[in-house]
Amino acid sequence: MDWLTIVLLVLIVVFVIFRLMPPRGIKSISAGELQEAMKEPKGKQLIDVREPQEYRGGHIQGARNIPIGQVQSAASGIPKDKDTYLICQSGLRSAQAARILKKKGFTNLYNVSGGMKQWKGKIVKK
Repeated sequence: MDWLTIVLLVLIVVFVIFRLMPPRGIKSISAGELQEAMKEPKGKQLIDVREPQEYRGGHIQGARNIPIGQVQSAASGIPKDKDTYLICQSGLRSAQAARILKKKGFTNLYNVSGGMKQWKGKIVKK
């Protein structure tokens, strides 16, 4: 293997690692930590960025459904003064939504890593 191939492989690995890490200002929490945080919901909001059919199949009580494709346009209607918790099925779409909101000036953002797959609490089906 020549040095150019090694450098390219290292750059690719570094790029992938940085893409998976949450950006500054976005905290990653577990589903269990979300459950604890939501025991006192005042000053907090939970946004479920899954598609409507996924949301209707089972969501956390009080979660607002804003599908990932609508987060950009809906951002102006989301209060910036609250702690904002984002959840999806696995944590990938919610991380993407957190990046979008961060660019829109949101500061207290929490991505639920593991998403609904890790949620052990009560769910509402509608």
